[in-house]
Amino acid sequence: MKKVYPYIINSKNIGKKLLAVLIDPEKDNTLDMLCPYLSEVDIVLVGGSTGECTEECISRLRSYTASPIVLFPGNIAQFTPMADALLFLSLLTARSAAMLIEPHIQIASAIQKSGIESIPMGYILIDGGRKSSVEITSHSTPLSREDNDLIVRTALAGQLLGKQLIYLEAGSGAAIPVPTDIIRAVRNHLQIPLIVGGGITTPENMILAFEAGADMVVIGNHFEHHPEDLSNFIRIKREKYE
Repeated sequence: MKKVYPYIINSKNIGKKLLAVLIDPEKDNTLDMLCPYLSEVDIVLVGGSTGECTEECISRLRSYTASPIVLFPGNIAQFTPMADALLFLSLLTARSAAMLIEPHIQIASAIQKSGIESIPMGYILIDGGRKSSVEITSHSTPLSREDNDLIVRTALAGQLLGKQLIYLEAGSGAAIPVPTDIIRAVRNHLQIPLIVGGGITTPENMILAFEAGADMVVIGNHFEHHPEDLSNFIRIKREKYE
């Protein structure tokens, strides 16, 4: 099994941009429609609002793609060692211990026993123009898209704390994606890979994020509603960056 983090690092070093598709295992119809397009996706992320159907989802995905399948859990009930890796995320915009460390304590022993590759990731929620599910479930307030300095300092703090990835998230179904000036400002202060997601609905949005400094773009909500668009996103990304 190929290690996921070295793959991300190597891609960053050679200038290969990565497109990840986020699959909600509870949405069977979405999975059925997306599976035929997943063979050429760089990384498949699996995560939803509950822990139901995660293992079944990963089993089905294995028959459609050889790409890394990585857990992007919404809560600890979604953990399974069946995935290739786990994004062990810290919500850096949270201000309560319940979100900052309690979930990690509850699942730490199971992760260690499983031997799964665990990738520490700093997760930064940014205002995407509407209230996101992350904001609701975590009781956290997204950072203002006007406060570049605070966003940069939050990302930098995550890197200094030892996070191996930083994720700038506008939220699932965001009305507007993370602004390119924010992506660029954060990229200028980080050495680790930068992921951007939320509100990306066109190949142009994706390219703008990549050009501003994103190493990986994550799209979930748009492909849930328009799975037929995925092949076009993949084609455009490959033509420009591979």
